[in-house]
Amino acid sequence: MTLKAQIEHKLEALAPAVLAVENESHRHSVPPNSETHFKVTLVSDAFDGLLPVKRHQQVYKLLADEVSGPVHALALHLYTPAEWQARGGERPDSPDCRGAGK
Repeated sequence: MTLKAQIEHKLEALAPAVLAVENESHRHSVPPNSETHFKVTLVSDAFDGLLPVKRHQQVYKLLADEVSGPVHALALHLYTPAEWQARGGERPDSPDCRGAGK
């Protein structure tokens, strides 16, 4: 199982309405086919009434093994269904890695 699939599987515990896990490692200075940099967009009722830090803590708890090991960077975009709808189903783009050209 790829690390991306493993992350997706673990995040299913939050019963997401929307879940997108993107491997952005290719945008960074890492060897080809790396799985070190990920962006997660997750929309769930589980986030209702929670401040962003509490949402992040839920995700980090589920992904403790990955974050303490192979995952170097994890961009989290965590929304309630109402917040996601208000955003028009859009999440921010990731900035380019400043070291990617090295």
